[in-house]
Amino acid sequence: MVLNLNSIRKSYRTNEGKVSVLNDVSLTLLGGETLALRGESGSGKSTLLHIAGALELPDEGSVEIAGKELSKMDDTGRAAVRRTDIAIVFQHFNLIPSLNVAANINFQANLSGPVDKIKLEKIVCSLGLSDQMGKYPEALSGGQQQRVAIARALVTEPKLLLADEPTGNLDEHSAQSVLEQMLTLVAETNTALMIVTHSRNVAARMDKQLQLIGGQLK
Repeated sequence: MVLNLNSIRKSYRTNEGKVSVLNDVSLTLLGGETLALRGESGSGKSTLLHIAGALELPDEGSVEIAGKELSKMDDTGRAAVRRTDIAIVFQHFNLIPSLNVAANINFQANLSGPVDKIKLEKIVCSLGLSDQMGKYPEALSGGQQQRVAIARALVTEPKLLLADEPTGNLDEHSAQSVLEQMLTLVAETNTALMIVTHSRNVAARMDKQLQLIGGQLK
């Protein structure tokens, strides 16, 4: 089991008082399994993604990633899990403007350890980026930038890939192309994938679909 969230609760304090975002949320994800997480804006999707990605801790409940219980770790330990076991593809790409495509892809991988050049070349080729490696993000289309973000995530060989609206900023053709390439690479690497999406078409391509309503999964 790659991801195991058990009885997760999370709330935040606002000027109006305490607001419950997640209420007794549990889910599991196996290697090679794909999951779409849907819900209205403000339903807690991003909060759940951040908890699954070891970016936030829940108020209650347990988070286990690749057999590692996060609550038993300090900040250094959780940072190590983020480097070695998890990769996140953000909606707005989060590429580094001052680095070219090759350097952007290698940036995260170099934090995790030596880069497997053969696997890197395969991922780059699969995503159609071979001719773009020397370019900078501003010279790329939205679809190309998203492919770079996916390549950067997958080259680290994560056990868990989290994607926040990975096709939300793309036109329909680019969105379908990027999704197909991402699913192919995830299947080849046996990576567990959780996608936060509003798109019914994207959700339909996943093995499982869950919806956050009132802080709970339906």
